[in-house]
Amino acid sequence: MSQSRTPTIVKCPTCQTDVVWGEQSPFRPFCSKRCQLIDLGEWAAEEKAIPGAPDLSDSDGWSEEM
Repeated sequence: MSQSRTPTIVKCPTCQTDVVWGEQSPFRPFCSKRCQLIDLGEWAAEEKAIPGAPDLSDSDGWSEEM
């Protein structure tokens, strides 16, 4: 019994082009090196961030003395 496998298709996070998730797509989840570098540039410029609690250690209201 053989099963045909449907390839997994994802959207490129940068340009929304369909990308096959496999060895034929070396920049996955991106469609190209260009889209991969655009995303890296956005992270480096702090245009993107992972949500979380704010870091209070550098704020003016923070004090280590209690």
